[in-house]
Amino acid sequence: MADERGRRPGNPQTRQEILEAAMESFKAHGYGGTTIRGVARAAGVDPALVMHFFGNKDGLFSAAINTSLPVALLVGAFDGDEAHIGERLVTKYLEVWEDPAHGPDLSAVLHAAAATPAAAELLKELTSRELLGPVTRRLSGDHAEIRALLTASQLLGLAMIRYMLKVDPLASMSAGQVVAVVAPTVQRYLTGPLSLDEIAGTGRPG
Repeated sequence: MADERGRRPGNPQTRQEILEAAMESFKAHGYGGTTIRGVARAAGVDPALVMHFFGNKDGLFSAAINTSLPVALLVGAFDGDEAHIGERLVTKYLEVWEDPAHGPDLSAVLHAAAATPAAAELLKELTSRELLGPVTRRLSGDHAEIRALLTASQLLGLAMIRYMLKVDPLASMSAGQVVAVVAPTVQRYLTGPLSLDEIAGTGRPG
């Protein structure tokens, strides 16, 4: 029975099935090759039901990002003493990427963002709101937003080389080895001196 707005009813299980079908499509076909009709067909539902839950493909992709980015786990690494944030964060980040429940989905999201401007914009908006914002608020030092962005750049580059392009020797190093060499840099970005005033001064016209 339709509701008073004429939408076809659905339940949380159906929504999850649609989302799972969408993630499989994003992994197989990318953002550009994924369609509402294709996702609906794979999930065994009417396209109108996909629209009911997610609105459009952008909404579907945003929901997929939310599902594939275990934001709470990463933000949780900032709880505790600041002296070991870098180690905790890199350790948790590698665990997420190497978890079969998250790694393939993360890879699909980054592939889509790299290939499609619309997907990249959606990922940027969600990352800023759900990850960088909370991280920035947890840092006690100066230039918190820049520190969070520098950390994100380090971790995204790590994921690209180790998990997506699989470039050795970084791809074949143990997680412990990666933490040992990457965590100090992340720690410096988060809590160490940045010399931003000096850097900014070099770019000013005389």
